[in-house]
Amino acid sequence: MSSQPLPVILIDDEHHIRMAAGQTLELAGYDLITLEKAEPTLQKVNEDWPGVVVSDINLPGMDGLELMRQVQAIDPDLPVILITGHGDISMAVGAIRDGAYDFIEKPFASELLLDVVRRALDKRSLTLENRRLRDEVEAQNVPGPRIIGNTQAIRSLRQLGRSVADMPADILIQAETGCGKDLLARYLHEHGKRRDHNFVAINCGAVPENLIESELFGHEAGAFTDAKAQRIGKFEHANGGTLFLDEIESMPMALQIKLLRVLEERAIERLGSNDVIPLDLRVIAATKLDLKAEAEAGRFREDLYYRLNVVRLDIPPLRERREDIALLFQHFALVASSLYNREIPQLSAERMHSLMMHDWPGNVRELRNLAERYVLLGEGCTFDFDNRPITSDDQADNMTLPEQVERFEKMLIHTELGRHGGSIKDTLESLGVPRKTLYDKMKKYGLDKNDYKQ
Repeated sequence: MSSQPLPVILIDDEHHIRMAAGQTLELAGYDLITLEKAEPTLQKVNEDWPGVVVSDINLPGMDGLELMRQVQAIDPDLPVILITGHGDISMAVGAIRDGAYDFIEKPFASELLLDVVRRALDKRSLTLENRRLRDEVEAQNVPGPRIIGNTQAIRSLRQLGRSVADMPADILIQAETGCGKDLLARYLHEHGKRRDHNFVAINCGAVPENLIESELFGHEAGAFTDAKAQRIGKFEHANGGTLFLDEIESMPMALQIKLLRVLEERAIERLGSNDVIPLDLRVIAATKLDLKAEAEAGRFREDLYYRLNVVRLDIPPLRERREDIALLFQHFALVASSLYNREIPQLSAERMHSLMMHDWPGNVRELRNLAERYVLLGEGCTFDFDNRPITSDDQADNMTLPEQVERFEKMLIHTELGRHGGSIKDTLESLGVPRKTLYDKMKKYGLDKNDYKQ
């Protein structure tokens, strides 16, 4: 069962049944919502809702059978339990054929209600978990960039990324240097319907201020002194696809005004031309700064900030997702091994502990560079941070010794499963533990061997 109370909606127009059954469910620890009518239920459930609906068949207005049909239209797998009177048994049996999870006949014992609700919630939990795993497998098996990690923050980022990939809204990505803003932008492009068109990236901080307008908008021959021929700008080149503006905070203020106009009108004019060129593209902007604070300080246009901030994706820094370090290191080492045709030296537990304790100011980019260096140099590779003082880790400071030991133990199992492609036999041998111990600890830490198969 989830650490959060699971929701149950109980619908019955008889006050004494709502009170008695409701008290039973609340004492069992469920997050209970009681209703007299069915209609409000439809505003409370969706395909990701983790609970179940318990409803009387005979209700004023919408009855329980119609409610079941409308709930099934929202999510066919959402369990609906029907409460029936003596004359409703044949109706309830027919409802089960139509998709109801179960029915309970009045009067019913508290133990029966709890048993049916518990089984329905177990089924709902399994359904949602299977969907999540299926979505992750599909997302990770398609060509193109992958967002690697199993921490909740990265799972949520993947899920949110997939949900907005086909939305027409522009997107703002905010993250520290080295977290993978470019990769996330490419992920959004490759997982959306614009994937067959151009992905065009420009670093606003790397182009000289006197050239960036021409780079973005293009120009006609003779538009300025060095414009000897017509040039297609990045906006036009990205038409139909995605334009990625990295380090958007570096864009000159005068150009921010023009960008805002392009975002609102979806059209441009090349420098030296009066012809309007309509655009069909998505703009993804990225920044390592807090753009809201920059706008309040007068260093970024506030109206452009709000125009870009329709959908915002935040990538957590590596120090906030330490459990992904082993998996990422193994991934980058495999890539480097293939690139340089070299074997991957086995990483000692001491060195893995060193990786886990480092604060990673350069984030994923820093880890990737270290993994490549380790593959090239093997044991002769010096971890740059081994002899440097480690910045305080607030999360570790607040953890007890058993909690820190558990985190390290999980990391070791995680690493060995990744190194051996999910092979239980090889992982057992490398860790030197009995099979039952390994399975027990994998279950404890939520590790699945199938997640590590290459």
